[in-house]
Amino acid sequence: MSWFESLILGLVQGLTEFLPVSSSAHLRLTAAFAGWEDPGAAFTAITQLGTEAAVLIYFRKDVGRILSAWFRSLTNKAMRGNHDAQMGWLVIVGSIPIGVLGITLKDQIEGPFRDLRVTATMLIVMGIVIGIADRLAARDESGGKHRAAKQRKVLEDLNTRDGLLYGVCQAMALIPGVSRSGATISGGLFMGYSRAAAARYSFLLAMPAVLASGTFELKDAAEEGHVSWGPTIFATIIAFAVGYAVIAWFMKFISHKSFMPFVWYRIALGIVIIALVSTDVLSPHAAESAG
Repeated sequence: MSWFESLILGLVQGLTEFLPVSSSAHLRLTAAFAGWEDPGAAFTAITQLGTEAAVLIYFRKDVGRILSAWFRSLTNKAMRGNHDAQMGWLVIVGSIPIGVLGITLKDQIEGPFRDLRVTATMLIVMGIVIGIADRLAARDESGGKHRAAKQRKVLEDLNTRDGLLYGVCQAMALIPGVSRSGATISGGLFMGYSRAAAARYSFLLAMPAVLASGTFELKDAAEEGHVSWGPTIFATIIAFAVGYAVIAWFMKFISHKSFMPFVWYRIALGIVIIALVSTDVLSPHAAESAG
C-alpha cells in the first residue's frame, strides 16, 4: 500500500465510520474503483482504532463516569442501581453478539462477505430499513392532525433486553454494506428510542467491539507480517482527525434532521455497484492485499 492510498483510505474511514453508510463498504469500494488491492479486513479493523479514539475523546465524560460507576458497583451494592453502573453492564451485554459472531465468522468476514454483490445488496436493504425507522421516528416526534407527538425512550429507559437487541443489530455490521451506526441506530429507533439516545448508545456500544477487533488484528498482523505498518498507522491517524470532526457534526445533525439523504445515497450507490459488476466494469472479487 502506498502513502497516497493510505491517505485516501484514512480520509474515507474517518468520513464514513459514524455515518449510516458503512465505512467498510466504502473502503472496499474506494479500492475497487481506484484499481487498488482490497485493503482487507485487518486494515479496516486497525484504522477503526483511530475513529474509535475519536469516540473515546468526544464521549470522555460519559466513558469516565460509566467506568467509575461500574467499577465501584463491583464492591458497593448501593451503586448497582446507579444508571451509569447499569450502562456499563448493558454495554458488556450488548457486545456479546458481535464478539461471538466475529470469532465464529472470521473466515467469512475476510472472504465471501467482501464480495461487492453482497456489499451492494446490503447497502440497498439496510438503506430501506433505515428509511422505515427514520419515518417511524419522525411520525412519533411530529405527531399529526389527529394525534399528539409521542414521547420516545431515552437512555435511562434502556434495559437488558434492549441492550442485547442493540448488540444483535451491531453484529450485522460484520457484513460490509450494513453500517454499524446505521444498524444500531435504526434498531434503536424501531425499539422506540429517540434519535439522540439511539446514536449515543450506538457509539458507546461500539467501543469494546472495535477496540477488541483492532487489537486482535494488530496481534495477527504483527505475527504474520501482512500489513504495511507505516501507511496503515498514517491512515489511522488521518481517520482519527477526520472522524472527530464528523462525530461532532453528526451528533448535532441527528437530533433534528432526517436520515433520508443517507437512505437515497445508499440505494443509489448499491444500484450503481450492481450495474458495474453486472457489466464486468468492476470485479466482485478484488485482489487480496499483499500488505
